Amino acid sequence: MATLPLLPDSGKPRLIGIARLAAQGESIREGHDIEYFTLPTRSLLSRVVSNRNLPFTWAINPYRGCEFACKYCYARYTHEFMEMSDLDFERKIFVKQHAADLLRQELKKVKQGEEIAIGTATDPYQPAERRYEITRAILEEFARHRGFEMGIVTKSNLVVRDATLLREIGQYNQVFVNLTITTVNTDLARILEPRAPRPDLRLEAVRQLNLAGVSAGIICAPVLPGITDAPRDLEALVVAAALAGAKSIHANALFLKPCSASIFLPFLEKEFPHLVASYRERFEQRAFLPPAYGKRLSQLMARLRVKHGIRNAYERYAWRVQPSASVEGEQLGLFATDPA
Repeated sequence: MATLPLLPDSGKPRLIGIARLAAQGESIREGHDIEYFTLPTRSLLSRVVSNRNLPFTWAINPYRGCEFACKYCYARYTHEFMEMSDLDFERKIFVKQHAADLLRQELKKVKQGEEIAIGTATDPYQPAERRYEITRAILEEFARHRGFEMGIVTKSNLVVRDATLLREIGQYNQVFVNLTITTVNTDLARILEPRAPRPDLRLEAVRQLNLAGVSAGIICAPVLPGITDAPRDLEALVVAAALAGAKSIHANALFLKPCSASIFLPFLEKEFPHLVASYRERFEQRAFLPPAYGKRLSQLMARLRVKHGIRNAYERYAWRVQPSASVEGEQLGLFATDPA
């Protein structure tokens, strides 16, 4: 695993905590105007505190920031703690040091039945992983243990590199990999997720992982009203998932925090100007779409899974909403009548 030396404190006034630690890292500039920094880390395993009823108790993020530059990313706020901008989230990537050693010490805090999610706020297989192999080191540590439940979320086909290691982990632990795919339309994906691998490469990664004995599925997230939520488009993704042998597929609607809106709304003005007013109206007072939208989305996905023969093998990530009224052919977009 490659490491970088630390520079002395930059001397910036009033920097404390993680902002001070972030200011100590040495940078190396590599393509796309990206800089990588070391980040001294006191803890790797974070207890999840959320009102969103998430299915995991612990989270691991090997990096801070993500080069994939997804326009809708909800995790940009994490750079604010380091006195950096939302745009810096995709330009200044922090590499956590001594990750495996920290994990070895902290795993004793995890109780039986508590799931660990890798990649909740930054992609564990973004380009930095090719050089620094922090995720690989974390997985090598898990391979030394038994009885843990873990899930990995990524947009990168680089995860296939670790198929053998993941299969080894799965002999004595529960492990599942989810590839996030927003759309099978490559041109659309390129503007939504400028630096992420193409959708077809992610689908191929799902196929290769399952062939290698590593359970893998697909998360369609976020579903973007008026952009990716037409039933025919969602069905195209479900069909592709079935052909790739995905063990599961489910979808989550857009979650637009203020830090996300600062990037996403200007993007809309450029690429989808006809949607700007409706997005501003719907997200002005809250980060979530109304519950009725999520229910219709869940119903549609349930019908499509049945139609194309996908049995969700990993239900802990799936919404448990039973399908009722038919939504086939219905546009799930912003213009539906939803209760507040």
